[in-house]
Parts: sequence; structure tokens; C-alpha cells
Amino acid sequence: MKTYSAQSGYVYRYFYEGRRPLRSGAEYVFSVSADSARWRPARVLLGAAAIAAWQSRHARELSSTECYAIAKMALFQAFDERPAPARMTGAVLVREADVEAIAATLDFL
Repeated sequence: MKTYSAQSGYVYRYFYEGRRPLRSGAEYVFSVSADSARWRPARVLLGAAAIAAWQSRHARELSSTECYAIAKMALFQAFDERPAPARMTGAVLVREADVEAIAATLDFL
């Protein structure tokens, strides 16, 4: 279990449950809690088109570890942007621009 102190003021506890392949990409599932009493799944959807666009622009494939890192950073962004833990019920959708920004932050170039 790990923690993340969000810009929203909440401290989230989370752990990684696993990855599920989808026709349109992959779903990364985390269990999250802001109070240690109520745990709920948080889904991060990483689209194949978004990954393919990045790979095409940078002429290399992202590894499975790099894709996980992008999903985890997208989860952190959702923790920061969503005003309360109750708003973590909807899936986090990782768009092409998100992949580009997160990969640059993580220095995947």
C-alpha cells in the first residue's frame, strides 16, 4: 500500500490490483481510500490510439512498465483534480495529450 497527498487536500491510500486488456487499450485497476475505512476501485483507461499516437511520434514502443507509469500518473492527476474522494467513482480516461504530457514529465523521450 502506498499513499499520495493530493492537491485537493486529501491523502489517498492506494494499491495496484492489475491490468485488464480491452479492445480499445487497457484498463488499470487500483483500490483507493481516503479514510482507510471505505475502499473503492479506481479504473484508469489507457487507450490504444493514444499510445499508438505517442509511439508513432517518437518512433519507439512504450514498455508495459512505462504504460503502467502513465496510468499511475493519470490516477494521481485525478486525485489532484477531483475535489473529493466521492468523485473518484468514474473512470480516469487517459487521452493522447495526457500520454504526451506524462511521458515528457517522466522523461520517456
